[in-house]
Amino acid sequence: MIKAIKGFNDILPEQSAKWLHLEAVLANVLARYGYEHIRLPIVEQTDLFARAIGGATDIVEKEMYSFTDKSEPPTPLALRPEGTAGAVRAVIEHNLLRGDTPKLWYIGPMFRYERPQKGRYRQFHQLGVESFGSPLPDADAELIAMTHLMWQELGLKDEMRLQLNSLGELDERHAYREALVNYLTDKHDQLDDDSKRRLTTNPLRILDSKEASTQAVLVDAPKLADFLGAYSIAHFEQVQTYLTALEIDYEINPHLVRGLDYYNKTVFEWVTDKLGSQATVCAGGRYDGLVGQLKSIGARDDSNDKPVKSEPAVGFAMGLERLLLLIDAVAPFAETSACDIFVVTHPEVYSAGINYAQKLRYDRPDLRIKMASATSLKAQMKKADKSGAALTVILAQQELEDNTISIKNMQTGEQTTTAQDWLSHAENFSI
Repeated sequence: MIKAIKGFNDILPEQSAKWLHLEAVLANVLARYGYEHIRLPIVEQTDLFARAIGGATDIVEKEMYSFTDKSEPPTPLALRPEGTAGAVRAVIEHNLLRGDTPKLWYIGPMFRYERPQKGRYRQFHQLGVESFGSPLPDADAELIAMTHLMWQELGLKDEMRLQLNSLGELDERHAYREALVNYLTDKHDQLDDDSKRRLTTNPLRILDSKEASTQAVLVDAPKLADFLGAYSIAHFEQVQTYLTALEIDYEINPHLVRGLDYYNKTVFEWVTDKLGSQATVCAGGRYDGLVGQLKSIGARDDSNDKPVKSEPAVGFAMGLERLLLLIDAVAPFAETSACDIFVVTHPEVYSAGINYAQKLRYDRPDLRIKMASATSLKAQMKKADKSGAALTVILAQQELEDNTISIKNMQTGEQTTTAQDWLSHAENFSI
């Protein structure tokens, strides 16, 4: 028997109703802010992620699904491990930044090879949002305000905490990185094994270590905030001013960093303690250099070798599996059935039954109409019982001759007879 690959999960019909509801709520909020939907490929060139995310990150080093295609010479490709790099590639390729400041969102599967656990799989799903063109802190605050509204719409406002930090600009971060490495090198033996490895590859990620021993070492470590310049400080303070005006509570987390190299200035996370240990549900930040970084691949200015101009950008991503776990834990969606009306028809007059159901679908596009195959009435009624429909409509020879239908209320079991066109005009289903 062939089974699904470990970490690649089926989403069955009884589960997909929740997914559709969640996606509809998120899409509605995004539309209210004027963000537009973009659909991105699942497969991209491997170099896109190596250049954008950083070759020394865990994602590129250990987690990315990479392969080569059948072209000559073979092209290195990868299943997308995150969405921002692909979105930036699309914006550059299609010149969406020319005279515009696009605000985009996408949704779909991402892929990372890591140990599967609850809410974290090898194929997982994310909502990603990217705002291009504004270097000002109001763009940062708008994305945070939008996520805040999403939590309200989902009944999660009281379950989420907002954490903020600023990574400053690249030169500020490099100066801090040097000071941090010098400090931690002297305490190398006190670090956990993962942090020892990161000391030479991605030392800022050590700040995010979950090991108590490493966190104890970090208590007296240099602070990133002490390395920020006046512009970075002013930008971060203005973000906080906007959030205060919006009455959005937050806390500063000086150890909050991002696992991807392209971030600068504001970074943020929405976390919850309702999923066991503190879990991040949504994370994002500013990445002003990524557009220029990806533009420069293969680009050349023969006259003066000036760097390719970048464009400011800020975005976030949220994991939908983890978000659904939180919703199920604290604010579950009301269960919905697959149909509203189930039409049962005697096999001898089945043609009349499918004609009735089809007319009803035209007359009442707000209703979901379902039928079973032309088996016995008893077999069809069993399927109606399982369908979750509010009403079952029964058509047999007598109903056709009388131009009526029999209607059974599936909650009360009460049954009545009425005119065939009643449902085409009924404002409610009560009988």
